[in-house]
Amino acid sequence: MALQLGDTAPDFEAQTTEGPIRFHEWLGDSWGVLFSHPKNFTPVCTTELGATAKLKPEFERRNVKVIGLSVDPLDAHEAWSKDIEETQGAAVNFPLIADPDRKVAGLYGMIHPKASDTLTVRSVFVIGPDKKIKLSLTYPASTGRNFDEILRVIDSLQLTSEHQVATPANWKSGDEVIIVPSVSNEDAKKKYPEGWREEKPYLRYVSSPRR
Repeated sequence: MALQLGDTAPDFEAQTTEGPIRFHEWLGDSWGVLFSHPKNFTPVCTTELGATAKLKPEFERRNVKVIGLSVDPLDAHEAWSKDIEETQGAAVNFPLIADPDRKVAGLYGMIHPKASDTLTVRSVFVIGPDKKIKLSLTYPASTGRNFDEILRVIDSLQLTSEHQVATPANWKSGDEVIIVPSVSNEDAKKKYPEGWREEKPYLRYVSSPRR
């Protein structure tokens, strides 16, 4: 059965470009982004890994560890990393999992027979410090991911995990948020004594509690 939001992210041991890891131990108390690549030495994946490397400070600021995966062996990852640095202007600065036996890809449902019997699709899993899956996305092999969007979603997930709010469409960090319906007006007055903007009883906007 496919992994669902709220499921515990499967633990595993794997070889990576930064040495062997046990996934849950490697994550520690951090958030995590695990994302797969259909194959090494492919054009779209090359641009994605370069983009992620450039965004590493942004992930670190959010206490997020990033790790990539493809079903190619470790020596191919190391050779590919040189191409990424040459073409994208950024060296890969996070681990890449070597998964030639497709063990990890199988655990996370990263191989979709309707897309390919052997190669992974572009999966993204955002995992919380509690090791629960908070977000999953699946892209076709032909479409590169928007990592600014992944950062935006992480901002929302972290904010809403700390406060009883939700984020509206096209929300960005610092924008107004929505008080969730389970918070009564009486309780909302205690949490937000400065008040809120109400468009409907179920649609109450308030300034972001942080950032």
